[in-house]
Amino acid sequence: MSKIKVMTIFGTRPEAIKMAPLALELARRPEIDALCCVTAQHREMLDSVLNIFQLRPDYDLNIMQPRQTLSTITSKCLLGMDDVLDEAKPDLVLVHGDTSTTFAGALAAFYHQVPVGHVEAGLRTYDKYSPFPEEMNRKMVGAIADLHFCPTTANRDNLARENITKGVFLTGNTVIDALQTTVVKEFTFAEDVLNQLDYEKQKVILVTCHRRENYGQPMEDIMSALAHIARTHPEAELVYPVHLSPVVQECAHRHLDGIANVHLIPPLNVEEMHNLMARCYMVMTDSGGLQEEAPALGKPVLVLRKETERPEAVAAGTVKLAGVSYNDIVALAEELLCDPAAYEKMAHAVNPYGDGQACRRIADAIEWHFGLRSQPPEPFSGT
Repeated sequence: MSKIKVMTIFGTRPEAIKMAPLALELARRPEIDALCCVTAQHREMLDSVLNIFQLRPDYDLNIMQPRQTLSTITSKCLLGMDDVLDEAKPDLVLVHGDTSTTFAGALAAFYHQVPVGHVEAGLRTYDKYSPFPEEMNRKMVGAIADLHFCPTTANRDNLARENITKGVFLTGNTVIDALQTTVVKEFTFAEDVLNQLDYEKQKVILVTCHRRENYGQPMEDIMSALAHIARTHPEAELVYPVHLSPVVQECAHRHLDGIANVHLIPPLNVEEMHNLMARCYMVMTDSGGLQEEAPALGKPVLVLRKETERPEAVAAGTVKLAGVSYNDIVALAEELLCDPAAYEKMAHAVNPYGDGQACRRIADAIEWHFGLRSQPPEPFSGT
């Protein structure tokens, strides 16, 4: 085989952030005919990432609809991918992580007997309802995939416990590659409030909260805790780019509107988010990606979830699991705001997620798998 056709499939903003640098790396390889298919499970947030990385999809399913359900996302992806795979006839399909697009893309490829590569493979909580539906999505993709690109040794070990040992590569996380493109010293934000903040003197706290598993009482308690932190710490400025979900919007505005040092702003594009993260004091989030990105930028992270499939940063000390309890969230936030030693210990912990070479390793592994390279890539030497 002199040239291989590799198709990346993704549909949400977090997937795009991590897959865009890989898609560009594949396109640079003369041995690879790189194709890109987006489902647009998220539309506007996806498009902003594509624009920043100057990535133009070859196929766009454009499936997003108001108040879409998991069933509609999955079924529309499956049906749309039938025509795409029939036309493109790729040698390999690459999916990322754990979204409904990820599962549907892998399943569609399986139905067409096309090999699947899973980027960011091996993450587990071992609770099928948390995160929901992500935990089962990634487990089912793991059962389908032929190639498994693991960010860390812990992810590789998770797969080994499931008797998945062939086609497994230790690569680091592609999000660290993305940061090398997006974070710059001089940056102007589209939201002027972000340009007005004094990042040297004010303790800017970046907040995100959007996971389905936190809908209901957990989100109520998280928002109450954020309101208390803001009211009792005037030296802090909470910046919360609020997810477009109506459930999240309603809860956030009900608890946090009218607090002077809370800034509820529209979702940020990837450049803005990464540059805000690089300048902030700390991060409070239920996002998976931010748990990987913030450590690379030396920022302590409080995870607003009961568990995490990214325990490496907890073990390294740069992330703490705050849970969804009002008292626990407040206590851990106040420790970082009031105890310089505790803050410094987290801020200077070693990032376990990558060295900025994950995309190269994945592309090298693909070429080796198809006989276009004599040696497999060297494994990532991190945690």
